[in-house]
Amino acid sequence: MAVDSVDKLPMTAHGKTLLDLELKRLIHEERPAVIKAIEEARSHGDISENAEYEAAKDRQAMIEGRIAELQAKVAMAEVIVPSQIVSDRIVFGATVTLQNLDDETESTYQIVGLDEADVKAGKISILSPMARAMIGKRKGDTVTVQSPKGDHDYEILSFKFV
Repeated sequence: MAVDSVDKLPMTAHGKTLLDLELKRLIHEERPAVIKAIEEARSHGDISENAEYEAAKDRQAMIEGRIAELQAKVAMAEVIVPSQIVSDRIVFGATVTLQNLDDETESTYQIVGLDEADVKAGKISILSPMARAMIGKRKGDTVTVQSPKGDHDYEILSFKFV
């Protein structure tokens, strides 16, 4: 009987550090605080009509759910170090400079993991339409990116792994 392989979740070292920090904060700060809030709410007597108790239990459920989600992501993490990548095509971790063929503006984005995406900081998720359009392409290629505002064409001016 074959065992299904676990999918890896690509991310940069910075992205994994962010997950680790959030997980540590939830386990060592948020979880104890909500347990204390539940104990305090219980001490007020009848919990059947205690809004503080219900709110604390709801918060606890959210925290525990997020902890489980983060633990799964950390377990599946495949840390990619972009500066160690050698490729003649755009892959995860690439920092790509594009020119919008509609208005001639240039943009630079790094392709990163889902949880580390921050468009304002120039980091786009590997699952974004822009990243999906660029993966496997080379300098000089033109890509079409579908967006809610319509399709946009870009020329890949350069890419590097830093």
